[in-house]
Amino acid sequence: MKRLLIPLATACLSAAALAVPASAAPSWASDNLQPKPADAYGAAYFWLDSNGAALRKATEYRLDTKSVSKIVSSGSNGAPDGKPGMTGPTGTTKPTTTKNVNFPKTIGKVFFLDKAGQYRWCSATSIQSRNRNLVATAGHCVFANGKDDVYDKWIFVPGYYQGKAPFGVYTGAYAFTAYDLDTYDDYDGDFAFVAVHNGFALAGEKDVSRSQFKAWGGDKWVKPREISATDFLKCQLTLGDCWSEGEDKPADLVGPDYAGAVLEKVEVTPAAYKDAKTGRGQGFKFGEPVVEQVDKATWDAYKGPGDKGTKPDEFGNYTITHYFTQKWVKPGTSRKFYEAHYMIGIAKDMGRLGDVVGGQGVAWNQPLGQQVTAFGYPAAPHPDGDRPFSGVTPKVCSGKTATKSYQINTFRVETHQLLKCSMTPGADGGPWLIKYDNAKRTGYVNGVTSLFHDNDGNGRIDYISSAIFDGEVADVYAKAQFAETKKIVGPNGELLQ
Repeated sequence: MKRLLIPLATACLSAAALAVPASAAPSWASDNLQPKPADAYGAAYFWLDSNGAALRKATEYRLDTKSVSKIVSSGSNGAPDGKPGMTGPTGTTKPTTTKNVNFPKTIGKVFFLDKAGQYRWCSATSIQSRNRNLVATAGHCVFANGKDDVYDKWIFVPGYYQGKAPFGVYTGAYAFTAYDLDTYDDYDGDFAFVAVHNGFALAGEKDVSRSQFKAWGGDKWVKPREISATDFLKCQLTLGDCWSEGEDKPADLVGPDYAGAVLEKVEVTPAAYKDAKTGRGQGFKFGEPVVEQVDKATWDAYKGPGDKGTKPDEFGNYTITHYFTQKWVKPGTSRKFYEAHYMIGIAKDMGRLGDVVGGQGVAWNQPLGQQVTAFGYPAAPHPDGDRPFSGVTPKVCSGKTATKSYQINTFRVETHQLLKCSMTPGADGGPWLIKYDNAKRTGYVNGVTSLFHDNDGNGRIDYISSAIFDGEVADVYAKAQFAETKKIVGPNGELLQ
């Protein structure tokens, strides 16, 4: 198990912040994701390669359950377990005035490989933190369900759209969640805070010398380029990086039914064409004779098997009549020659997440019944099969949360907060913002979408629920704030150590 506390030298957490009484179970847990720059670069490049092909291939993560969970009122008003608190948001978006809900730059998708190796995504948001490097999402979008482990190649892409990462890709370094979720799969603590490295974007490729290629610490590859036989001989004389593949083999005559046979046409004399059979076969006629009009010089110079007659036609046109028969062959091969071109991938450092897109505030021990604006990327169909969401663009739900907490026995939930909303899976991990300022596009994260419910049994999701952000959440958030992360690439696009 990789959980346990992050080493002080790695995460730069203070001893006082990490101290847990020996007699008390910790309220939080943490796991390493990709703390090393080389691993972080590799994870991000995995998703960005081939113009974001892996990003577009990913599908929404769905919990491993056959039925939609039912909710039951716990009868509790979700009393805070400590003093209420909050940290203020930061933003990079200029205030605007509109009657529509403005989507914040902070929201996006997290991508990862699940335990079956499938490409998955959930929703998430950047949040305010000491090091401007935290992402808030659902715990089950980071920690493997019942596996006591984390998902592989975990990244956050704010503002994600159709395989594009407009603000860069941010690779997860350390993940923090409730101890009970990580240990007992208890969804009362289904939330996670992930410290991410500086973001980066791919900025192209560069053809370099072999020595530069060998010294390069970032992404690099050899690109073969085809050259002529003459250039290949020159390359060999100078001991260059070149090679050949294949061999020269002539084409073989075969029957028309031979697998892979290719039909060619052969020009023959009028007499040979006349004697050839009609149909499909070796040496059979190839279509009708072709009459070609040419100038006198071409007509005089023609020495082929076709018929050019003895003089121009009645209109003064010079013509040559061509006759063709079929030739069925198994294609031959030719030797090909290549030289190596050494390529390096250039990356651009985008900076800290919070400096690029801002960060939502975080609130805890707030009363239930609050006005909430919830964002997410829903994609899954409703239980009845209806599919109103694509997962391509974010959606929003607004309303007041229930004044009582709720139980969901399927996931060992004793106290979840509830919001009436029809968003489906894919919205997992999306933020629930209280005090949302539509002009500034900022608010305070007071929950993240955890579970989806069809409470009236009509085959459609009608409620979503979240862990209640209480003192335990505040404790986990406080620990996550101390996690220090790094730049992945340097000023020249090189991979840093």
